[in-house]
Amino acid sequence: MPRERDPLIVGRVVGDVLEPFTRSISLRAVYNNREVNNGCEFRPSQVVTQPRVEIGGDDLRTFYTLIMVDPDAPSPSDPSLREYLHWLVTDIPATTGATFGQEVVCYESPRPTVGIHRFVFVLFRQLGRQTVYAPGWRQNFNTREFAELYNLGLPVAAVYFNCQREGGSGGRRR
Repeated sequence: MPRERDPLIVGRVVGDVLEPFTRSISLRAVYNNREVNNGCEFRPSQVVTQPRVEIGGDDLRTFYTLIMVDPDAPSPSDPSLREYLHWLVTDIPATTGATFGQEVVCYESPRPTVGIHRFVFVLFRQLGRQTVYAPGWRQNFNTREFAELYNLGLPVAAVYFNCQREGGSGGRRR
């Protein structure tokens, strides 16, 4: 896919959250039988419970870390809490899903109050099992620094969705 049409670049996920990377594994996130596709819209009531997340790969001895962040907290025009960590699961064996990993930061459902927020799922390949640990906070989490700290390298997959408050009506990302 040409870089200028890559939805992660168009949606500024690459840049705001991630460095450019090449997807090398499948990542599927599903809320109530509705799959997350880059840039799709969900309401807070649709994302209350953690999604079912499935990852590809071919070797159960390979482990992955899943990170879910909001780079637009508390508002897209003033993202002073960028990034807000909503979920962190480590030690997910390839070919399985998040339920087979270690939830080290429990899922916190998106509840944006101002503007349209992006919620990003990022998948990293771990060097080994039990090599990634929980950060001490959720606000001002930094995916790049976290990946560097635990030698995770570049992401192997990512997908994001948009979400705004329940009564919101489209419009600009304020």
